[in-house]
Amino acid sequence: MKVHDAITGRLREFVERQPMFFVATAPSGPEGHVNVSPKGMAGTFAVLGEHEVAYLDFRGSGAETAAHLADNGRITIMFCAFEGPPNIVRLHGTGRVVPLTDPAFPALLAHFPDAPDTHGARAVVLIDVHRVSDSCGYSVPQMAFQGDRDTLLRWSERRSPSNLADYRRKKNTTSIDGLPAFHD
Repeated sequence: MKVHDAITGRLREFVERQPMFFVATAPSGPEGHVNVSPKGMAGTFAVLGEHEVAYLDFRGSGAETAAHLADNGRITIMFCAFEGPPNIVRLHGTGRVVPLTDPAFPALLAHFPDAPDTHGARAVVLIDVHRVSDSCGYSVPQMAFQGDRDTLLRWSERRSPSNLADYRRKKNTTSIDGLPAFHD
């Protein structure tokens, strides 16, 4: 494993090329569930600077990341090379969630000009990265990327903003451990 000073050069090119990444968070203390979420869709991850990244967070069945970030801010993003030379990059940092109801949300969308659609986005997750590392990835399997799924986009397109807000209130107000997450 090698620790790097910043997200630059080949590391930046690598993370921006990956069609999928994983987000890991956990609540404070010994209780509660550690959460790992797969993320993807072209145009939904952005390197904002040498120590700052962001991703579009779409509506889903849970709100673990938002709840954990509100609790303690700890987050790790991991990218794996499933094609080409083996590599794993981890970005450790502190994050915060900017929900679509926040006045700053529309300006943050400018960082995602290639996102397929932002109608289903519920937030932007901003991460201040304090540790950048990469490792071999020799045991990561090789897999061919066939394309992004459009299921989530089609799901959100069939709903009005009011329906999406109702969904968020019903499904995304607390984590599985009862921590507060999204609130309108």
